[in-house]
Amino acid sequence: MADPGNSDSNSFVLTDDDGSSVFTDNPWKMSVILCTAGYDHTIRFWEALSGICSRTIQHPDSQVNRLCITPDKRYLAAAGHCNVKLYDIKSTNPNPVMNFEGHTSNVTGVAFHCEGKWMVTSSEDNTVKVWDTRTGTLQRNYAHKAPVNDVVIHPNQGELISGDRAGIVRIWDLGENVCTHQLIPEDDMAVQSVSVASDGSLLCAGNKKGNVYIWRMLQDAEMTRIVPICTFQAHKDYLTRVLLSPDVKHLATCSADHTAKVWNLDLDYPPAKAAAALTKAKAKTNPEGSDSVTSAASSETPGETVDSGQEKPFDLNQFGIVSGAAANEPQPHFPTQPDGPPMDPAQGTLFLETTLANHQRWVWDCAFSADSAYLVTVSSDHYARLWELASGQIIRQYSGHHRGAVCVALNDYSEPR
Repeated sequence: MADPGNSDSNSFVLTDDDGSSVFTDNPWKMSVILCTAGYDHTIRFWEALSGICSRTIQHPDSQVNRLCITPDKRYLAAAGHCNVKLYDIKSTNPNPVMNFEGHTSNVTGVAFHCEGKWMVTSSEDNTVKVWDTRTGTLQRNYAHKAPVNDVVIHPNQGELISGDRAGIVRIWDLGENVCTHQLIPEDDMAVQSVSVASDGSLLCAGNKKGNVYIWRMLQDAEMTRIVPICTFQAHKDYLTRVLLSPDVKHLATCSADHTAKVWNLDLDYPPAKAAAALTKAKAKTNPEGSDSVTSAASSETPGETVDSGQEKPFDLNQFGIVSGAAANEPQPHFPTQPDGPPMDPAQGTLFLETTLANHQRWVWDCAFSADSAYLVTVSSDHYARLWELASGQIIRQYSGHHRGAVCVALNDYSEPR
């Protein structure tokens, strides 16, 4: 999605990467697929430009918990109670082309392999399942010890990341068919949502208390190394979703406090650069005291110092990380690292770019546009909204659900990803 600079600030024009219009005479060739669903048992497809609902699919079995579009924009997966239904986006057939049966409770997460060959789901039945989308058969079944709230696929297509209500984030190696890491950022505090960067560099998790945890993912020859780099409180109320932007420069969070927030991850963000310059200036004017200056997060772990010139011995338990499937209770330390994203020294958080505050009830889910310039949110107030992040303004409002909208899927990429 991009705004080509129309003089009307309220206009919203969708274009491909080459600047040409994405809309054609054939509606099934359009490049923007936007759909929402929720507690009214309907899935709605929207014309992103006009805000018109172009198609409605009934989902009578249950509410819809999550939506996911295949990378080629051909199919839509709708996760409900105990199953996932696969719909053909290019067909007017209101019935699913495939049903994935096997979960015994609500399906909470769904994601597709980059070529759509397989799909992963998470559920309140304590499992993560991998399905062959060509045959509908179950390929893998991974067990948690608590209901699983979310699952994502690492861009390497060889690892899954899931989070559960016991507060554990697990990383599953599909090749070895084992859990290689357990991350416990906060003991016994439900992990509501997980997100992985499009380049595989970062892993983010948000928990029930509104706290966000970010790890760096390092690819070693034999395995992925996970290093915690920062944590902060994004919301003072229940957190529902965390989502890293496609360009890995922003982090969106959604909450029961009726807002979505967009946080900065870019070292070149002007306020972050200004804060860094101020810190350097203070260090020059007070060189004797500069060594004692540490971040707020680092000061919460007495006795520890960060030396950017030397790598400290890597103590897994100290950082709430456990390798392998078995785990002792780790210590809840999560120090901020000097190579992490820029932190706002005044707030002890990432730099807050914008707060999207026009929803009237819980904000449940969000989706970034391909260019990371726009965000779609859905809420219990029945509305979906399209926001321009640079201005924080609502560009379009999508009205039609008669109960809470809790999930959204958007695919406006010009080619499969």
